[in-house]
Amino acid sequence: MSAAGQELVVRVDRTRCVGTGACTWTAPEDLELGPDGRARPLRPVSDDRPGLTEAAEMCPVEAITVLSAASGEVVAPL
Repeated sequence: MSAAGQELVVRVDRTRCVGTGACTWTAPEDLELGPDGRARPLRPVSDDRPGLTEAAEMCPVEAITVLSAASGEVVAPL
């Protein structure tokens, strides 16, 4: 399913996150590493950007989930 044009909600399971930072390189407008070295979303709802779903897909511990803000359906990872 393509997320193009959707508003998205990013969730990070901070207990799973190991802080590689790959997500912040891929989606710097939407994710950052907090003071504890773990990823966190920068805003409650984000616009669809290619890097955002890619960040969820490439997370080595599957700590990032991207959902459609409208339906709650998982957009990434698939």
